[in-house]
Amino acid sequence: MTDQDAPFVTRCYELALESYTEGGLPIGSVLVRDGRILGEGHNRRVQQGDPIAHGEMDALRNAGRLPHYRGTTLYTSLSPCMMCAGTIVQFGIPRVVVAENRNFGGNEDFLRERGVRVDVVDDARCTALMARFIAEQPALWNEDIAEA
Repeated sequence: MTDQDAPFVTRCYELALESYTEGGLPIGSVLVRDGRILGEGHNRRVQQGDPIAHGEMDALRNAGRLPHYRGTTLYTSLSPCMMCAGTIVQFGIPRVVVAENRNFGGNEDFLRERGVRVDVVDDARCTALMARFIAEQPALWNEDIAEA
């Protein structure tokens, strides 16, 4: 993780914690270009009853229409699921920074195979928050990752 990444990883954690306190899944994400946040969001699947409202999708939605995604980095508190990974590839986002992948391995290989640079930073705050959520809400976690 570079010094430039640290504040955005922290913001992902803050957004994940916000979702957790709302009763949702603790996953936060920010889309950044040139050190500026273009959009941020957190998982709102539970809060909005929307199965597509994952943290990455929320951040992209909040960024709005962009003419291109060159030079962007998508930061996420948890390794992306296949839906989010597919969207990253579809939009041509060149870099993803994953705060943690211990609780969910995600689709990092899928992204790398398609030319996306993936950096895993192993953030202890994000790992602990997700582990806590999984222990407290296993049925909700399994529902979100379609393993129930």
